[in-house]
Amino acid sequence: MSVPKRKRVLVKIGGAALDDPTLRGRFASSVRDAIDSLGVDIAVVHGGGPQLSRFQEQLGIEVKRNDRGLRITGPETARAAVCVLGGEVNAALVSSLTAASVRSIGLTCADGGLATARVFDPALGAVGEIVAVDPSVIEDLASAGFVPVIATLASDPAEPLGGRFLNVNADAAVAPIAAAWGADAVLFLSDVAGVLCGGKHVSSLDAAGAAHLESTGTLHGGMIPKVEAAIAATAALPGALVKIASGAAPGCIVAALQSDCGTALLGTQEELTHGH
Repeated sequence: MSVPKRKRVLVKIGGAALDDPTLRGRFASSVRDAIDSLGVDIAVVHGGGPQLSRFQEQLGIEVKRNDRGLRITGPETARAAVCVLGGEVNAALVSSLTAASVRSIGLTCADGGLATARVFDPALGAVGEIVAVDPSVIEDLASAGFVPVIATLASDPAEPLGGRFLNVNADAAVAPIAAAWGADAVLFLSDVAGVLCGGKHVSSLDAAGAAHLESTGTLHGGMIPKVEAAIAATAALPGALVKIASGAAPGCIVAALQSDCGTALLGTQEELTHGH
């Protein structure tokens, strides 16, 4: 008798939600709770924007962004990203997960050949976009009982021997990684509870609605690439549950999977329920 395939949930957690040790520990506990109560496999992709900006300022490196909120990454910022995202933020999250009794392994996209990238826009510097993913890295870790914790740093194909890394926007990395893995649900968790319009929670959103909110200025700054990334995940995984929700509340992963909290991208499946 074959064993039913475990549901696969890819969770992107924002750097702001990880910046506070209490919130980071709460998120780690939510990962444990989802695994224990729903029997799902979880992979985590994390950001670290606030931590990287703070490190840049400490080093006297100016923080620059384009008009869509994407970080302009010169050589010094690229090196800082490796230290902060691939080091401090990743290790702190793995440590919090360990404290919550979750076995986890910290990775960059370079580890195990998980993902390769190319330069996204020369005007942004060492910013990459993922072009290929080897899902066996995630599958092997999940089958061994580990939660992969992924920092979205990829080797620069122009300098493949570790001379330079590309900083891939964590939100934008979600769709290709989730699609290659065959995720059943994709959660974008951050310090906001979803998309707001006029101070009111938007329960669901499609591409046309997102374009309208952007044209009216309701979507701005870093929320623009987040919504675009969620829409891309919906397109890459037809039928999957895709949500933008808060990562700060206790039990946030189970809540996002099983309730109407957050903003669901239209075209997604019904909420993942226990035993399905």
